[in-house]
Amino acid sequence: MRKDKGVAFEMRKTGKSYAEIRNSLKIPKATLSGWFSEIGWSKEVAKKLAAKVQIQHTVRLVALDKIRGQHLAHAYEEARSEAREDLEILKYNPLFIAGLMLYWGEGDKATKAQVRLANTDPELIKLFVFFLMKICNIPTEKVGVHILTYPDIDDKSNRRYWSEISGIAPEKFLKSVLIQGRHKTRRLGHGVCSVYVSSTYFKVKMLEWLKLLPEELMNLRYYENM
Repeated sequence: MRKDKGVAFEMRKTGKSYAEIRNSLKIPKATLSGWFSEIGWSKEVAKKLAAKVQIQHTVRLVALDKIRGQHLAHAYEEARSEAREDLEILKYNPLFIAGLMLYWGEGDKATKAQVRLANTDPELIKLFVFFLMKICNIPTEKVGVHILTYPDIDDKSNRRYWSEISGIAPEKFLKSVLIQGRHKTRRLGHGVCSVYVSSTYFKVKMLEWLKLLPEELMNLRYYENM
C-alpha cells in the first residue's frame, strides 16, 4: 500500500476535503475518489462538508443582501434629498407643478420600480412627456409607451398616432394589449396610452415630490397679499 494512502485516510476521517488532501499530499483527485467514493464513512464526510459549504454560502448571501440593502437605503435617501433640493429650485416653475399635479391625479403610486401615467387625453400625455424631458431630464430613449386598445382599432396606425403625440419612437412601444368588448356609445377612439420610466430612484423622487407638494402649495406666505 502507498505510504501516503494511510495518511490520506486519516486526513479524510478528520473531515478533510479532497482538495485539502490533494494540496497537502499531492495526490490526484481521481486517485482519492477511487479510494474513498465507495466507503460509507467517507460518504458521510462528504455530506457534512456539503452542508458546511451550503451554510457558508447562505451566510455569504445574507451578508451580501444586507450590504445591498444598506446601499439601496442610502441611494433612496439620496433620491429623497435630491427631491427636496429640486423642489426649492423648481417650485415656481409652472411645468414642474403641472407635471406633479398630473402624476398626483393620474399616475401610478403603487409599483416600486416605475413612474407610470396612463390616460386617453393626447394633450395630457404630450404634456407629461414634456415634463419628463424638460424638468426631469429623462432621455427620450428611457421613456416607454404601452397602449390598451380594442380589436377593431388598427394597431399600426394607432401606435403611429401615439408616437406622434408623445414623440416616442414606435419601436419603444410595448406590445399593445387588447381590451375585449367595446361599449357602443362610450368609445375610446385611440384606446389608453400609458407612458412609463423604469427607475426605482426616479420613483422615489417622484413620491417624495408628491409628499412635499401639498404643504408647499398651502404655504400661507404665497397668499398674504391676496
